[in-house]
Amino acid sequence: MTWTEILSPIKNTEYFEKLWQKVEEEYSTEKCFPPKEQIFRALDLTSFENVKVVIIGQDPYHNDDQANGLCFSVSEKVKAPPSLKNIFKELKEDLGIERSKKELDDWAEQGVLLLNATLTVKAHSPNSHKDLGWEKFTNYAIKEVSDKKENIVFVLWGAFAQKKEELIDSSKHFIVKSAHPSPFSVYRGFYGSKPFSQINDYLKSKNIETISW
Repeated sequence: MTWTEILSPIKNTEYFEKLWQKVEEEYSTEKCFPPKEQIFRALDLTSFENVKVVIIGQDPYHNDDQANGLCFSVSEKVKAPPSLKNIFKELKEDLGIERSKKELDDWAEQGVLLLNATLTVKAHSPNSHKDLGWEKFTNYAIKEVSDKKENIVFVLWGAFAQKKEELIDSSKHFIVKSAHPSPFSVYRGFYGSKPFSQINDYLKSKNIETISW
């Protein structure tokens, strides 16, 4: 199945039509991120068939040239934000991998769905689009992955992402949970949580090709 097939029941609703009108309006009157053609990039780069891991973020980065449609990922021309730096620190600690590439498209192409709950944001105004209605759409996508696939690793960093646990059937999927990698909570359980080895150990146990982080 494709994302087009999976998402057509929700996209062909009055709800989605209204959501998209609001998005169009915001983009025509305000500076918003990511660039409009990258709003659905997480779904474009990770086909439904290919999903192995789902990492859930809250909303896109809100400063210039950062957001590129993948949660936690930024374009190469900007500095790594603190959360991403902390993710890379834990990656080095966990698997000894020293990663410098800030764009996470290679993860996405290997089957890591990097999905923000809210897919757009107004420039320099964090969480400004949280009431547009995006979560109904992204919750639907998460639940469809849970319902229609098995042996997926869902990565829930922080309290916000952990609320999505109710959408996931834990009897047939694996959930990795810890504190969020932001500087405010990184020492409360993100450092030392070894998410990358947990993910690959689980995939290996199910004879699924592991992720090259």
